[in-house]
Amino acid sequence: MADNPVLPATPWGAPAGLRALPGAGRSERIIDRLHGLHPKLIDLSLGRLERCLAALGHPERRLPPVVHVAGTNGKGSTCSFLRAIAEAAGQRVHAYTSPHLVRFHERIRLAGALVEEEVLAAALEEVETANGGEPITVFEITTAAALLLFSRVPADLLVLEVGLGGRFDATNVVDRPVACAIASISMDHTDFLGDTLAAIAGEKAGIIKPGVPVATGRQEPAALAVLEAEALSRGAPLLTRGRDWDVSWAEGGLFFRDGAGGLRLPAPGLPGPHQADNAGIAVAALRAWNPAWLGDGAVAAGVASATWPARLQRLEGRLAATLPEGWELWLDGGHNAGAGVALAEQARAWGDRPLHLVVGMKKSKAVADFLAPLLPHAASAWAVAEPGQHLAVAPEEIVAASGGVARVGPLVADALAALRDAPGAGGPARVLVCGSLYLAGEVLKADGTLPD
Repeated sequence: MADNPVLPATPWGAPAGLRALPGAGRSERIIDRLHGLHPKLIDLSLGRLERCLAALGHPERRLPPVVHVAGTNGKGSTCSFLRAIAEAAGQRVHAYTSPHLVRFHERIRLAGALVEEEVLAAALEEVETANGGEPITVFEITTAAALLLFSRVPADLLVLEVGLGGRFDATNVVDRPVACAIASISMDHTDFLGDTLAAIAGEKAGIIKPGVPVATGRQEPAALAVLEAEALSRGAPLLTRGRDWDVSWAEGGLFFRDGAGGLRLPAPGLPGPHQADNAGIAVAALRAWNPAWLGDGAVAAGVASATWPARLQRLEGRLAATLPEGWELWLDGGHNAGAGVALAEQARAWGDRPLHLVVGMKKSKAVADFLAPLLPHAASAWAVAEPGQHLAVAPEEIVAASGGVARVGPLVADALAALRDAPGAGGPARVLVCGSLYLAGEVLKADGTLPD
């Protein structure tokens, strides 16, 4: 991009979920304070972080082997498969993911465990001191803190998820990963990454490094062409689905194949037909780096045990208990056109009972594009906006984007109550709450089902 895009901070600083809340821990109060170091919430650039890391002695150069993961949809799920497979092989795994749903600590795993409060707070203060009050975004400074911790705690692998885009994302200061993975690319964050699929793919392709293998799954031709050109220019082996590797559903599970041979796998621990692609990307990336590192048993166990909150997650807590007996409550944070298509595939697979949608979305998202593939599969749709939901679209706007099909909740609990009390509600049904990771965080808190 010729110009690095910027997003103004909200009048009070951070989005809900990053901002310090009453009774919040020391780390969250530090993060809230750090928002004063830069007037923009998002300002895609590497220079500020590179300066800060130099002051810290370059922790990004002292990391365990890194698998760097980008994509529009599925990168978080791909990270969960990578981590689960390596851990099933007995490896210690760091992970850096975003955004979090309830607590910031969800973003940083040290050798398998969520970072502890005092450890995180001490790292943030150390980075703040090294930065010396210079302009820097919160994501950059928290990335520096994560890299500092990853450099100090022994581990066998670091799964590193891109925050936004790739080329100018803060995680791209890691210049020599052992493998890269690029999940499905679709239209999202167009204000920052470009308004064509090729432009967005170009930003995602920015994580490709000379000679480092890159695994990618199903891609639209325009996106794949960009990945192929970038990989060729950098001398990086690009492992594409259908040519270098493939995965298919077979006998209740998956069958994966690549140049090393075939591998029968159980059904992924993450539900949804689209998860075969994400699991396959993870397996392809790990086998491209070091095929002897993992046994087939570990790959199978990891694929089956992977978990990732708010990705077609079934809830069974307080909110679920308000529904009639035999009903199911599901949650997904998908929020763009590609996610709508993926959820529609799952809706088709769920054809055994009525599906009710409860949708809340973030401003700047293409609401109609998300809803279009889903609405044909819904018995009803409800538009909601929770009080703590960051930059929530007004329910009336969602109703308009649905062509008048959706009804105003206006809260999740209201929509669930209306469904429960509707005539004929006794038969088995499913409710899918979707449209925003910020909404997902609020729903998890209300249900009492917190990420661990």
